[in-house]
Amino acid sequence: MDHIHEEIKRLRLDRKLTLKELSEKTNLSTGFLSMIERGSSSLTITSLKKIADAFDVDISYFFDKPINHTKFYVKKSDQKKFRIEGSETAYVRLSGNFSSRALEPLVVTLQPKQQKDYDYSHAGEEFYYVLKGLVRFNVDGEEFDVAEGESIHFPSQIPHDYENPLEEESILLCVLTPILF
Repeated sequence: MDHIHEEIKRLRLDRKLTLKELSEKTNLSTGFLSMIERGSSSLTITSLKKIADAFDVDISYFFDKPINHTKFYVKKSDQKKFRIEGSETAYVRLSGNFSSRALEPLVVTLQPKQQKDYDYSHAGEEFYYVLKGLVRFNVDGEEFDVAEGESIHFPSQIPHDYENPLEEESILLCVLTPILF
């Protein structure tokens, strides 16, 4: 994952785009894009999706390809943990691989006391089920402490974020749309 910032810059230069032009295509500031390209800022999945869309590539372009995914069945040995560059959050893809796929199932691991200081907002839906720990969600300004065995489901267009207020890691099953990887 450490190569994402280099790949973004390479794609931008290959397509002869200025930072300002990429900013206009993504609705991300030129300063933020510059920091991403230098590797001095973390990159959320939402921001990476906007960048991928601007370059007309699938977001999976920026990640290592999954090993031996079959059409429908995903062996545990094929479930590889990955991180977005600069982020503490760890993800594991659980999805099969077929062309009409509409859901993105992931296991998400939040580090102890991991906080988010920005709201996401994008097309789609999100469903989270807490497998371990507790996760504090802020959805449209309302706070929810979702404990182990509980779930939350909301439209992704609503500003939202989450954090782990515990001194131990928290683990979530996440199913969302649209497909990110």
